[in-house]
Amino acid sequence: MYYGFLVLPWSAFFLSLAALYLLLNLGYAVLFVLAPGSVFGAHPGSLLDAFFFSVETMSTVGYGEMYPATVYGHTLVTIDVVTGVLLVPLATGLVIAKFTLPSARVLFSRNAAVNQFNGVPTLMFRVANVRKNQIIEARMKLTLLRNEETDEGQRYRRMLDLALIRETSPFFALSWTVMHPIDAASPFYGKGPDECRSEAVQLVAVLTGIDSTTSSTVYARHGYTYDDIQFDRVFEDVLTVKADGSAEIDLRRFHATRPAPEGPTPRP
Repeated sequence: MYYGFLVLPWSAFFLSLAALYLLLNLGYAVLFVLAPGSVFGAHPGSLLDAFFFSVETMSTVGYGEMYPATVYGHTLVTIDVVTGVLLVPLATGLVIAKFTLPSARVLFSRNAAVNQFNGVPTLMFRVANVRKNQIIEARMKLTLLRNEETDEGQRYRRMLDLALIRETSPFFALSWTVMHPIDAASPFYGKGPDECRSEAVQLVAVLTGIDSTTSSTVYARHGYTYDDIQFDRVFEDVLTVKADGSAEIDLRRFHATRPAPEGPTPRP
């Protein structure tokens, strides 16, 4: 339940806590109603009065208009108070844990592109740091998943780590174009869109680093299927150097690609 609450969106998180709080008080209200006369000042058989009495008891407010009048009522109030004493710090701890959970706002390009880079076919995709800080010692790992068949005719899913031209960055502030050279050692060597589709190719990119603001380890991941890999396409330029020497990134064109220009003949 702890991990389930941490991964919930904030809206669902607060709704879940509110629903749990209301259900607990409703349960105690039913128990009070089952014993008429256990709560002084409440209308006999009134579930609404018993519910509000439970809310006041669990929150330790106690306005004084209603109070337990029997041993059964005092016993139930004791259990109700203990529930509130345990529930409030647990809920507070969950809010603090969720609020302080480190995360990276890293944007991955929607597609990966294959084109010539210095005469070598190269698989590329983009990542950008959306926050106005830096990710220190950022490290990228790219893994290929594909279907393979053994000599015995058995099919299985294989994971292969892909070599990158640059897999680390001392500080990741704006954007980073991740490149995998498709040479003779690459699992992509000699393959095109049809081969990628037949092997159900999938790429998994994982970025890790240290947030410069909180000094916490953060990570981000993204997946590309064979339909997300565009051949003979290049990414549009998004970086602009201003007159004062500073650089800015135009995220409006971050995912845009264009046909690759004819380049030199690939090296063997």
